Amino acid sequence: MDKENKLKYYGWELGDRYDGWRVRNVDALFTVAPFILTKRVDSEVFFEIKIPIDTVEEFIRSHKKDMPDLSIMQVVMASVIRLVSQRPYVNRFIVWNKIFARNHVSFSLAIKRSMTVQGEETVIKPYFLPTDTLHDVVRKTKLELENNQQVGQENSSDSISKMMGLLPDFLLRLLIYLVKKMDHVGIMPKVFFRASPFHTTMFFTNIGSIGIESIYHHLYEFGTCSMFAAMGKKTKKYVVDKDGIPRSEKTIKLKFVLDERICDGFYYATSIRMLEKIITNPAQLLLPPENVVVDDGVGRKRKDI
Repeated sequence: MDKENKLKYYGWELGDRYDGWRVRNVDALFTVAPFILTKRVDSEVFFEIKIPIDTVEEFIRSHKKDMPDLSIMQVVMASVIRLVSQRPYVNRFIVWNKIFARNHVSFSLAIKRSMTVQGEETVIKPYFLPTDTLHDVVRKTKLELENNQQVGQENSSDSISKMMGLLPDFLLRLLIYLVKKMDHVGIMPKVFFRASPFHTTMFFTNIGSIGIESIYHHLYEFGTCSMFAAMGKKTKKYVVDKDGIPRSEKTIKLKFVLDERICDGFYYATSIRMLEKIITNPAQLLLPPENVVVDDGVGRKRKDI
């Protein structure tokens, strides 16, 4: 993560991490909940939305010249970034019973280097700012793909995994134990953070690209990921418009698994509704947001970004 993709706050307080700031200004319920629901698997909630994409596809076609690599997946990613800029609580995470506000926006994306059953697979983790536009998302994602999609290439995740795979079982078990404990107290070496797909705003998978419907995927206990989203294949259905005339409509289904400890259900529900509205009106993503909402749980003033 480079510095230009990191939010900036004045000062540093005891208990902060290099990837997030301790959230202290919360209701007592949210202070206590992580001590009762100690694992993400205990705290998972599930959302599903069906997005009409006819207007989105028309928008993509109209921007083939200035954004030839634009896809529905990138529209969804840019919409999530815009959501984070307005609903910062969804970019929080829980580590060792404490709530933190993430100081960046990132996605972990699983990609195939070869579209075969046994083809190489890796994970990329592009970083963004809440002020990024759709053009920024396309540019940064394309750069990550170009740097990681060639067969035989290795990124930091591949290298660390290969190195760890060479260790005997007892040493690997010890190393994983130490890394987890260091992550609990915020001193995990940054080389592991940069390589880890589990330390991210959202793990996002586009399984519709292989022609199957979206799924609910569990959250990972290791790391800081509080949201997992899966996008399914395009489907066509017939609907009746307000004049009583049937017409075909193309949709995609997004399924989310979320950590309920970072914000309440109403905040989540209204955020998902907001996300749906952003996706179906992608033109607003061509410009930065008019303002970025600061996480009021962090007890300090954020610098302009």
